[in-house]
Amino acid sequence: MSVPPPLFSPRLRTGVVLCGTGTAGAYHAGALRAILEAGIKIDVIGAHGAGVATGLAAAIDGGARVWDPAGPWADRRLARAYPWRPALRVGFAGLLAAAALLFSPLLVLVCAAAAYAFGTVAALVGLVSLSRGFVGVYQVAVEWLFSPPILPTIIPRAIVLAVLVVLAVLAVAAVRAARQERSRRRAAGAFWWQLLGSPLDAAEPAGVFTDALWRLVRGASDAPRPAAPEIGRRYVELLADNFGQPGFHELVVAVHDLDARRDLIGTVLDAPARAAFEARQPGPAPREGETVDFTGPQRELLMGFLSGALRVPVVTAPAQLPFPADSFWQGERHRVCDRPELVVRLVDELAGIGVEQIILVGAAPPPAAPHAMRAQPIDLRARIGEYVRSIEAAALADAAMLARIRCAGVFVVRPHHNPIGPFDFTGVYDEASDRQRTMAELMQQGYADAYRHFIEPVVAAGEPVEGRGPVLS
Repeated sequence: MSVPPPLFSPRLRTGVVLCGTGTAGAYHAGALRAILEAGIKIDVIGAHGAGVATGLAAAIDGGARVWDPAGPWADRRLARAYPWRPALRVGFAGLLAAAALLFSPLLVLVCAAAAYAFGTVAALVGLVSLSRGFVGVYQVAVEWLFSPPILPTIIPRAIVLAVLVVLAVLAVAAVRAARQERSRRRAAGAFWWQLLGSPLDAAEPAGVFTDALWRLVRGASDAPRPAAPEIGRRYVELLADNFGQPGFHELVVAVHDLDARRDLIGTVLDAPARAAFEARQPGPAPREGETVDFTGPQRELLMGFLSGALRVPVVTAPAQLPFPADSFWQGERHRVCDRPELVVRLVDELAGIGVEQIILVGAAPPPAAPHAMRAQPIDLRARIGEYVRSIEAAALADAAMLARIRCAGVFVVRPHHNPIGPFDFTGVYDEASDRQRTMAELMQQGYADAYRHFIEPVVAAGEPVEGRGPVLS
């Protein structure tokens, strides 16, 4: 016997948690559009990973800009999101060139066999002059290559040059990365790991969403984009000054601190929720070491949270988060990144500040049923995405289980099928439907899933919601 879904009440304090990496942000945008268009009252937005980019905009009444067809999730720069680092691409191309040069004598032998085979066929069909001419041209070419020792002399030198270029590119990239990180700590480990560094580059997504957030914060002004700390200050002032206004929501975002080995929770909350948040002590560690109140002196760290949330563990370099000198960390500079399991921590934090019902939004499909296996990816980037998506699916299930214990109601919005991996910003071929799937379709899928899995079966069956929008079939 099926269990009826829990009823949704607009009178209860409600939170939305956005979880997922990379392209999941487009799915979040579509789901948020449906939820807000249906007139559902949202008190708190919690987010990690790509959800931070969408959640920051939605918290200051900027959701329409996020899910707009010309919004940040349709920005052309995202087609280059999370690419292989330029140094690795140049190095790989150089190694391919060196390998091609190394096997060039073998290519000469293959051409010789083909030339003599063609000459033999031409002689058999009576084209003796053509056969002799072709073979003669080939003999002249071989004499030119080997009589002055071009192949024996030039090829080894070209191979050595290609290898030297690869090493120089990697060395320059390592020095540049060290200067950009601005960290003076000693790097532990062999020097060649410093040359290789992290395989993927995450700078592009952070730039796209920083630009989008600045356009929301500056309003009608045409001022150029300032430094990240100034954007963070202006964002927090705009949100804190408009608590209670339509379209503005309290905010809880999370990243993982690699140096402190703990999660960091950043908040913009009203006074009662802030008091409850600061009074919590869920573990033995000092609460001040893992909380950041953006409404206080640490508001400049907001954009650092955004940059860190878009960094995938291990495969991208972590973002640098410089704490103020008067904070718990006394001016230290920590490395932060995302963690797929942060959705569980967000549910716990939202329940701790009085959120009574939670809407979980994630782009990872549920666990597969029998006979649902697909072709496994070959390239390393797609395999990384597959692994991240698998962890997200398990974390979303854990978060839903915790929410059922801590809250009066939990509602999950997720796709039954989503072939677009975390790094597939240009779309992907879906073998299940034998067609190409795009980011625009993923955003529309989030919109439809929110109606199909939450608004129609739950909200429509619960207490009336004022201003509820049309329901899609």
